[in-house]
Amino acid sequence: MIPFIYLASQSPRRSQLLTQLGVRHELLLPSAEEDAEALEVVLPNEAPKTYVQRVTQLKLDAAMARMKRRGLPAAPVLCSDTTVALGRTIYGKPVDRQDAVRMLRALSGRTHRVITGVALGMGNKRLLACSESKVTFAELSEQETIAYVASGEPMGKAGAYAVQGGAAAFIARISGSYSGIMGLPLFETAKLLKAVS
Repeated sequence: MIPFIYLASQSPRRSQLLTQLGVRHELLLPSAEEDAEALEVVLPNEAPKTYVQRVTQLKLDAAMARMKRRGLPAAPVLCSDTTVALGRTIYGKPVDRQDAVRMLRALSGRTHRVITGVALGMGNKRLLACSESKVTFAELSEQETIAYVASGEPMGKAGAYAVQGGAAAFIARISGSYSGIMGLPLFETAKLLKAVS
């Protein structure tokens, strides 16, 4: 396993998951003048998996340039992006509480996909992997939806929920990678790290 990597993610969960794998890492976050959110814009008619792979690679390119610009010691850079999809509809991070309610209403009583892309860059080498899981939500009452959104947890989360948080009470079934739904599929990540070590 690689002794040290940079993690280009603001997600505390991704950092925790890397620690779980025993990977020493340092955060490589965008500076104030970088518009990181602009990378996550969905293109017209873009399929969810294509979107996730494209955004993950854009994040990696931006992080590799950031490492170089800051004159940091060379080390592998890891990026990840997660989206929730119902059919071809992409549910990213809600823009406000009303948007979070809209997303949760759409997911209520249905099975959706959670797609997480992972990219690892080292020198000129770029590796990409993708994890796809299925999550089935129980029917949510209006009261449950409003209370969950009021907790603030849905904000900043794809699909307006966190599998490891309060939303666990709504999830009837999961098929796939739990860590992938959290935001960093550990099986795929470990494979990428082995490939460059």
